[in-house]
Amino acid sequence: MDMEITFPGGKKVNAIYKGFTIKTDQPEHSGGEGLAPAPFDLFLVSIGTCAGIYVLSFCQARNIPVEGVRLIQCTESNPETKMIDRITIEIQLPPGFPEKYGKALVRSAEFCAVKKHIHNPPAFDIYTTRDRGR
Repeated sequence: MDMEITFPGGKKVNAIYKGFTIKTDQPEHSGGEGLAPAPFDLFLVSIGTCAGIYVLSFCQARNIPVEGVRLIQCTESNPETKMIDRITIEIQLPPGFPEKYGKALVRSAEFCAVKKHIHNPPAFDIYTTRDRGR
């Protein structure tokens, strides 16, 4: 599936994908205006929301109310490499959430497609072409 990346000005970079325009910007300390999430922020958000859709689907399939269910995602970075070493997702359950589903809920979050792609990353091919004056 193709995605078009555009440059609307400043440090903003947008992606046009499946009829949506996903806007990004850099924080002020990086020369942007901070008017949208940075691209790396969207990467992190994709992990949490992906796990979240599996948790939501698990609950909906069993008619378990999701009021009070929250996922808290935390990252730990390596001080030397400045790269993230660990991502932790805590699934907070409200009182009354059926105890018997705790481990199954964790297993369902593990099905996250974003997480699976990090564990088995795709190959990247990056190259240039010349616009021939469409």
